[in-house]
This record gives sequence, structure tokens and C-alpha cells, in this order.
Amino acid sequence: MLELQAGGLDAVIHPEAGGIVASLGWRGPDGRRHDVLRPAAGQEPSTASPNFFGTWAMLPFANRAFGCVVDDGQARFRVPRNDPDGAIHGFGWQAAWAVLRHERGQATLEHRRGEGPDPYRYRARQEIDLDGSGLTIRLAITNEAPIALPFGIGHHPWFPCAPDTRLMMRSTGALVFGEAFRATGRQAFADGGPYARVPLFRSAEVTAWSFLGWDGRARIETPSTGLAISLSASDTLGCPVVWAPAEADFLCVEPQSHAIGAPSEPAARAASPLRRLAPGETLEGWLRIAPEAI
Repeated sequence: MLELQAGGLDAVIHPEAGGIVASLGWRGPDGRRHDVLRPAAGQEPSTASPNFFGTWAMLPFANRAFGCVVDDGQARFRVPRNDPDGAIHGFGWQAAWAVLRHERGQATLEHRRGEGPDPYRYRARQEIDLDGSGLTIRLAITNEAPIALPFGIGHHPWFPCAPDTRLMMRSTGALVFGEAFRATGRQAFADGGPYARVPLFRSAEVTAWSFLGWDGRARIETPSTGLAISLSASDTLGCPVVWAPAEADFLCVEPQSHAIGAPSEPAARAASPLRRLAPGETLEGWLRIAPEAI
């Protein structure tokens, strides 16, 4: 376990459990401490099933590869199953990450995959920084296979959600889902999408979006707690997923490099595919989470 601190921010990282940032707390100007990320609430980070707290890396693809298939139109192969519908969130969250550097406000972690039943061989790195006003995570993956392969990256933050929580973000479109989040097409937004109008987030139904053409900025406000959270990300993570179960006390805004199902689904691949990396080539991205008082 690693602890980071800078200004009013503190974070706990578990390199051995997928390199998860298991908690992020902030002490505001009035002295109150806020959970910026959904806390573990007594749970231990696990590599057996996805963690419903903190934030953790998704690679060498993000979200779902249905039927365990990765197919970018040039290469087609199967990856190990870790979900009833196939493979989910890649391999990084189920791996131990080596600590390359650890200081008071910074940690650098590395995960390498040199064997497996599929062709993926890569080196991944997370640079995690607290700077007193926010958390920045820089994520990179380098293809170490002898052939070109399709790659994707992302991060999966879990944010607290109260009845008065609002989400603000704009995008130019989204996937259209059929059964089990399988893409059947895409839709365009003329007005910035469903969260441009700043509605209350919590819903009596499951919330599931795979946005396209995101402007890289989102804001979560909860007046009852006095906390606002700004999320920003690089252009390479411009396909965020927004997800929450019905009436959940959390919401997920997941910056990632491709749409849900892009590893396996033709409609998702047509909308936003994985990136094909030649041997030695690297895909990079960053996200930043910054709290402030309302």
C-alpha cells in the first residue's frame, strides 16, 4: 500500500491489486473532509472481480470484448474470459503493478505482460500525481509483441452520488445500444447530449452511455455535501462511458480511448475503434480529477 499527500488531498494506492487508487480524499476550506472518489467502505481491493470504488486502469482494452473476441478487421483472436459475457476491462486491473517510484505526492507503477494464450505482450505505466489541487494520472501502454495489434486504454473512476447530484458534460454523439450494451449504431446530438442540460443524475433505471466526440471536460456537483468535482482528460481518451445502476449511490464517468464493445462489435468499431500499434509503439492518455467547494 502506498500513501500520497499534497495540500488538502490524500490518496491510497494498492499496487498489488491492479494498481488501484483505492481512495482520494480532500479537506476543504471549511475543514471538512470529502470522499472525492467512492470509498471502499471496509472492502479490500480485489483482482477477482471489478472493484466498485476508487479508480483503476483498463488496458490493453477498455470495457467489453464480447465473447472474448478482439477483432479490428485485420487481426482476430480470443482473450481470457473474466466476465459472464466475455472479457471486461482488460488485464491491468487483475495484475500486480511494480512500484518504480514513490514520493510524498507521486507514484509511478508498471505492469508488463510477457506471456498468455493471446498475442498481447506489452508494458504499461501509470504516473499518479497529487499537486495540492487535484489528482492527475498519466497512462501509457507500449506494444512489446513482434506484430502490430489493436490496443485501447482507459480509467474507471467511481464517484459518490446523492439524490441532488448533477452531471455536466457535452458530446457530439453516442452509441445506440441493443441487448447487453451491444452497439447497433450511433446517434448524433445537436445540443451537446443528455448532460448538457444539467439534469439530476440519479435515475430509477440503469444509466449507460458510450459517448463520442466528448470535449474532454465533465463536472459533478452535489449541493447537499458542498462538493464539486471536475474531471478532464486528454484527446486520446475522448470516448467516455457513463454508467450507474438504478438508484445507485455512485456514478461512473470513465475516460477511455474507444467505444464500449469496440474490441468485438462491428458497429462500435465503426464508431470508435481500438488503435493499432506497431511493435514498440505507445498509446498514451491522461485524466485529472480536481475537487472544489460549491
